[in-house]
Amino acid sequence: QVQLVESGGGSVQAGGSLKLSCATSGRGFSVNHMGWFRQAPGKEREFVSSIAWRNANADYLDSVRGRFTISKDIAKGTVYLQMSSLKSEDTAVYYCAASPSVGIWPPSRASAFISWGQGTQVTVSS
Repeated sequence: QVQLVESGGGSVQAGGSLKLSCATSGRGFSVNHMGWFRQAPGKEREFVSSIAWRNANADYLDSVRGRFTISKDIAKGTVYLQMSSLKSEDTAVYYCAASPSVGIWPPSRASAFISWGQGTQVTVSS
């Protein structure tokens, strides 16, 4: 099984920035996509961003496009989520996920991701 460990969460004021990291380890399947999802209290989990492991394809939730940037370091087996211009509505637990799927449609399809991290809290105060 592929293990995922997130880090980098915390508390920040609106307009600030945070960078989340997700380190992969173990074996079980070939990772072809990595994604970030989030879940706010009382709300359903939602897709935030994803990136293909073997090319430059990336997708974003419309409300974070232009503010968040997903990136990867294949040598380190790590994916990042740089979050800027944070808003109070970005407050949530952020989860990293890994998928063996080469193509995911729609990009937000959570069922395509089969390994999940434990989550890291991001709190944005206004």
